[in-house]
Amino acid sequence: MKKARREFVSLSQEDILRSYFAHIKDFPVLTFEEEQELSRRIGKGDQEAVQKLIESNLKLVVKIAKSYMCPDVPLMDLIQEGNIGLLKAVKKFDYRKKVRFSTYASWWIKQSITRALSNKRRSIRLPHRKEDALRKIQKTYLDLSQNFMREPSIEEVAEHIRMKTHEVQDILNMGGTVVSLDSEMHEDSCNLHDLLEDYTYSPESVFMKKIMREDTVRCLKKLFEKERKVLMYRFAFLGGRRYTLKRISSKLSISPETVRQIEIRALRKLKEQAPELLDYVYN
Repeated sequence: MKKARREFVSLSQEDILRSYFAHIKDFPVLTFEEEQELSRRIGKGDQEAVQKLIESNLKLVVKIAKSYMCPDVPLMDLIQEGNIGLLKAVKKFDYRKKVRFSTYASWWIKQSITRALSNKRRSIRLPHRKEDALRKIQKTYLDLSQNFMREPSIEEVAEHIRMKTHEVQDILNMGGTVVSLDSEMHEDSCNLHDLLEDYTYSPESVFMKKIMREDTVRCLKKLFEKERKVLMYRFAFLGGRRYTLKRISSKLSISPETVRQIEIRALRKLKEQAPELLDYVYN
């Protein structure tokens, strides 16, 4: 056993990856009907079904992990982090949503990988909320660049994501400067734009937003009616922009301070009674 362990440790990253790829290549891709059946069995506590759903999607994790490759984090580490997200997706998947498991799991896999990267890539780690805001700013920058066919200004980015200009600038200063899409890649005859994938439309993100809203609305039903209304107004669940305390107080015929106290109480109750919502956000 000790000899085998020494031999494994001596393997290079390339050897480990080759061995891993060989191990997962024969796991079959499931049909929609097979995924639905496995999900039903998982709901009844069938561990064999859990294992089968995981194994059939290990190649999906590899595909997603490759899109996050960087010099300072080995690909195998990214795959392992992605597998953690896959495990979480398997536990949460609900066949009644009538969607392919790969669409659902992709969001959780990407979340797990990006969270790991935010923890490992910086000498001084940023809080998760700052990392999340930085990724949002960078994604908005790329989206606006594609829409405008030019570099957007900080003001345009800030207006698009409803942040103050100085807040966007402060976060960019923490995480590095936004790079132009026309920047040349050293000695290569291509620019950054040629290497970037177009994320203007992401099916799994659209689906996960829908799932997050459904789960949040379901959890809001655990609250008293006035608590539920305050949160729905405050966080724009009824469409449009978020209501101010004063506007809600006018709607409900109570004082702004009472609205504030109800909001605090309702959020505290949600945190205690619906901890599963925290999986959708960075803490």
